[in-house]
Amino acid sequence: MTLFAPDSLALNRKLPLWYQVSQSLRASILGRRPEDPLRLPTEDALAEHYGVSVLTMRQALKELEAEGLISRHRRRGTFIEPSARRGAPVRLLGSVDTIVAQQSGERTDLLDHGPVPVPPDLAEHFPDLTEAVAYRRLRRDGTGGEPTNWAENVVRPDLARRIDVADLVRWPMTKVLRDAVGVRISRITDTVEARLADPETARLLQVPLLSPILHYTGITYDDTGRVADVARIRYRGDRFSFTVTLEAH
Repeated sequence: MTLFAPDSLALNRKLPLWYQVSQSLRASILGRRPEDPLRLPTEDALAEHYGVSVLTMRQALKELEAEGLISRHRRRGTFIEPSARRGAPVRLLGSVDTIVAQQSGERTDLLDHGPVPVPPDLAEHFPDLTEAVAYRRLRRDGTGGEPTNWAENVVRPDLARRIDVADLVRWPMTKVLRDAVGVRISRITDTVEARLADPETARLLQVPLLSPILHYTGITYDDTGRVADVARIRYRGDRFSFTVTLEAH
């Protein structure tokens, strides 16, 4: 079951289990390769893979079906919708898999990468460094190829040396750091704000200069409290909205 990762979930007891499963599965679906099969394994097989009950798995699949990512057919099985819309709301509910799912997409272009001086506005996050490694990527809609957002990641050099850039074409940086590099992520601090498109963003996203965009900043910390990565993503304002869900217990 190579499409689905991680093999098991590091559960957050403050979040609904079905939600965590749905977000992990959503990230895998959005990050699938064109040659991967559209048919999903059975509910029982998925439940065993994620280490949850069939009822929890069924609720997770129901959420994905409501979102239009999958379709379910009696006796035939469950299938990924190839035309599923990627421009979904920015949803933040406190799990790493939510971030992975939000940043996943069908088509990503790696614009450039290489060593850079630590930007002055990020110096507080990398106090022991003068140089980091920056990666710039452009994400496109899976159907028409229209640009939807572009991301810039600033990563610690010791971690960057272990990154295979081919993985960044398929997966978000958060997933690469966690699942390929082996960073034990403790938390991600998110900020989303409204901004106006600067010349570079207007050019890459093919929008008018000074048009509204959503600017996302995500600071990823490892289990020692050290910042591993700072992501800055510019979303087209006409394709995304911002949603926060608060769970009452």
